Amino acid sequence: MTMLLQFTLFTALGSSVASASLQPRLQNGIALTPQMGWNTYNHYSCSPNETIVHSNAQALVDLGLSSLGYRYVTTDCGWTVADRLADGSLTWNETLFPQGFPALGEYLHSLDLLFGVYQDSGILLCGSPPNQTGSLYHEAQDAQTFASWNVDSLKYDNCYSDAADGYPNTNYAPSISPEPRYANMSHALLQQNRTILFQICEWGISFPAHWAPSIGHSWRIGNDIIPDWRTIYRIINQAAPQTDFAGSGQWPDLDMLEVGNGIFSSPEEETHFSLWAILKSPLIIGAALRDEVTFINDASLAILKNTDVISYNQDSLGESVSLRRRWTEDAYEVWSGPLSNGRTVAALINWQNESRDLTLDLPDIGLQYAASLKNIWAGSTEQDVRTSYTATVAGHGTMLLELQNTTASGIYSTAVFGSSSGVRTTTTFEEIYAITTSTQYILTIYFSQSVSSATNLTIESSASNTTSSKQVPASATQLSATIPLTARSSNTITIDTSLSIDSIHVTPSNGTYYPSTNFTLSGSSTFTTCGIGYCEPVGTKIGYISPSGTAKVTIPATTGGSKYLSIDWINNEIAFDSSWGWGSNSRNLTVTVNSEDPVRLEVPLSGRHSELFGPGLGWWDTATLGLLTDGWKEGANEVVISNVGGEDGFQSYGADFVGLRLLD
Repeated sequence: MTMLLQFTLFTALGSSVASASLQPRLQNGIALTPQMGWNTYNHYSCSPNETIVHSNAQALVDLGLSSLGYRYVTTDCGWTVADRLADGSLTWNETLFPQGFPALGEYLHSLDLLFGVYQDSGILLCGSPPNQTGSLYHEAQDAQTFASWNVDSLKYDNCYSDAADGYPNTNYAPSISPEPRYANMSHALLQQNRTILFQICEWGISFPAHWAPSIGHSWRIGNDIIPDWRTIYRIINQAAPQTDFAGSGQWPDLDMLEVGNGIFSSPEEETHFSLWAILKSPLIIGAALRDEVTFINDASLAILKNTDVISYNQDSLGESVSLRRRWTEDAYEVWSGPLSNGRTVAALINWQNESRDLTLDLPDIGLQYAASLKNIWAGSTEQDVRTSYTATVAGHGTMLLELQNTTASGIYSTAVFGSSSGVRTTTTFEEIYAITTSTQYILTIYFSQSVSSATNLTIESSASNTTSSKQVPASATQLSATIPLTARSSNTITIDTSLSIDSIHVTPSNGTYYPSTNFTLSGSSTFTTCGIGYCEPVGTKIGYISPSGTAKVTIPATTGGSKYLSIDWINNEIAFDSSWGWGSNSRNLTVTVNSEDPVRLEVPLSGRHSELFGPGLGWWDTATLGLLTDGWKEGANEVVISNVGGEDGFQSYGADFVGLRLLD
């Protein structure tokens, strides 16, 4: 077998993160889309047996799941024993698997399924004791054994692996990176005459997105999923900074699915399944499909079999969604990304546990118009959606949308958005989106044909009572002007002219950037200078922001009202030990304008390097999210960055602050 290295440049989508470097990619013809299948662990823990695997494998076929792509069947921890055979090779627990593992593989293959096994890069498997031998120092022999059993995939875990610390069960701060241990097994697998899917289960210890694609097909981004709703927020916060690493043959693994385990409500299962699918995680069922006492319920089965959602996961473009906006106080957020054939997928998550109407503003996902919009979980389709879409979203549910035949944000065709009247034609464009209140929007009018002779036109915005007059020179095909618009409003723009207008384009100003170095500190907050090329675009950040440690600056504004701030921040507060409890992979920032109520933004991880061995330990990697703030006035404005409420249960220290851009 030959390992081909293909170098691919990844670019960030949605929220801005530092560009990923060129990464080698393992290319051996498998995992061209995220792998799908079933695993024993989430339901049966480390107590699998032959009957369990047989019955659930048969259920994959009988329930129509295998035909949808769920084909890898993996027996997780609990299958082997403490001692190797006399020749040093692995063997199975004969009590639990009386026919043996080669026979198990033959059974799965007879069902047109794929045979997955589990092993560990340490001296013992996770779930020991009772002890089960691991593969550390036996990689070549074990890889040969797996190939002789006709294994199709290997999930490779990280327990009992740090020799320098005496091989503890788990070690979230090992003395060296786990990478070499995984590379050893990868190399051993590549020496076999069988192509084996290699799933790296390193728990996100050393930011495997940087190295796993060169030696494996998927990598676990963080700690285990737990049977509690809060686990969803924690995991997607860890996924946020590495979505752009996903691609053919390399997939970020958010861990196995809990759909069907009776833990989540149906809306919660829809959210869980939607996010795993569009984030391009492997879709590995962790529920009991059918055994002697359990049969998956119809609602959960329907979720797992939703062909639209599966198609987004298996889409040939292979690009993940990214976090676009987060409204912390209002408890919802939007993720979106591209699909093949020019389509877009978007997910609006309702974090409140109550049903409510929520609105997706299409410009938040880079669009202005969709000729067709499919609401997956509502089972409805809309045509000619302009600027925004509102639907009822169940508590903890998700509005999952597929949009087709779309127009980019800021583009308003006369045919879709305009209406005309009068002899000297007056064209009114409706549903004009404004991200911020400003007088500095650039309006560009595109005429249907070149202007034959100089003429005048007038422009009026609903954000102002005044009308401006502009002269259009002869031979012109377009004209630009500056107009005011109001945030949160459905603005209108009226143009009075005898000329035929094809479309208008509306663009906000670039605004003004205020780096952290412009801010005055108080209390615990401190400045830190980062390494060259980090803490972009400033090179400096403010840390130890707390309820009493703030950063303050005076910012002039040309008008009052609601203003959009694009905030550059850093967070690498990774939930390892805390992932079993309150850990959420998030930190807070609050923004207070002119002593108005603070606006809280709970940010995900931004770190794109190992917190143990990377530059700045991952605390130099900038990301960007925006929020709308009220209380602005014409002239000087006091803006305070803090962590108001941090003493009441949120993280006591906020995210580090790099700078902000005011769109005014």
